[in-house]
This record gives sequence, structure tokens and C-alpha cells, in this order.
Amino acid sequence: MILDEIDLKILRQVLKDARMSYRKIADEIDVSPPTVLSRVQKLEKDKIIKSYSAILNHEKLGYDLTSIIEVTAVKGKITEVEKHISKFSNVCAVYDITGLTDMIIVAKFKNREELSNFVKKDLSLPYIDRTNTHVVLITVKEDFGFIDR
Repeated sequence: MILDEIDLKILRQVLKDARMSYRKIADEIDVSPPTVLSRVQKLEKDKIIKSYSAILNHEKLGYDLTSIIEVTAVKGKITEVEKHISKFSNVCAVYDITGLTDMIIVAKFKNREELSNFVKKDLSLPYIDRTNTHVVLITVKEDFGFIDR
């Protein structure tokens, strides 16, 4: 699907506030509400808009530690390990990557003990060969809602 300027304007508004009404979006970008409705439905149908969700402040919920964990899996078991790790609620992202390790995990923890248990127990699968854990000291930017253009 090729996005035009109206689609991009709608997406920018939805990223700012997914609860914004179609009428308000229409007013903001100077088109009719039915235009916004039909465009949003098409963006949803084409899976450009996959879902709507709230962005939470995890630190205010007690998740003070963010970690980035490199994982090397036993050959032929990468997908199985990724599926297993993806099931943990505190795991924010699992990336299948190139390089010296097979995947990167981004996860949040309430304290060092939770992180330690995750690495020592939850990642002690027989198909995990090696892990390398990094603790994030300061989050300078964390924002996956963007549009290039």
C-alpha cells in the first residue's frame, strides 16, 4: 500500500492520541470525518495500524530495571527459544538478529533479584547455549511510535 499525505497525517494524529475522535482528527488535518473513517479502516485492513494500546510508564509501575540480553541458542533451536522467551510478560521485545548472537531480548524488571532469577532460571533452557546481560543505566529515548517523512 502506498501512503499519501492524508494517510500520513492521520497516522501522526493516531500516534499522538489513539483515543482522538475521527471528527477531531478531521478538524486537525482539514478533511471530512468520513474520509478519516474510511482511511483508518483501510490502514487497519492493510495492517499498517496493527492495534491500539496505551503507553505505560513502567518505572511508575515499579519496573526500575531495563535489560538487554543477548542470547545464543543451540543450532536449530533458535525459533523454539524465541517462542518460549516471548511468553514472559516482562519481555518487551525479542529480536532475531545477525552477528555473534542469535537474538536480543529487551525486558523490564522490578529489581536485581528478578533480573537474576530470569537469567539464571527462566533462561536456563537446555537449548540456550549462552547469554550476555546488559543493564540499562539511563533511558535516553524509548519510542517505537514514529513515521518517517
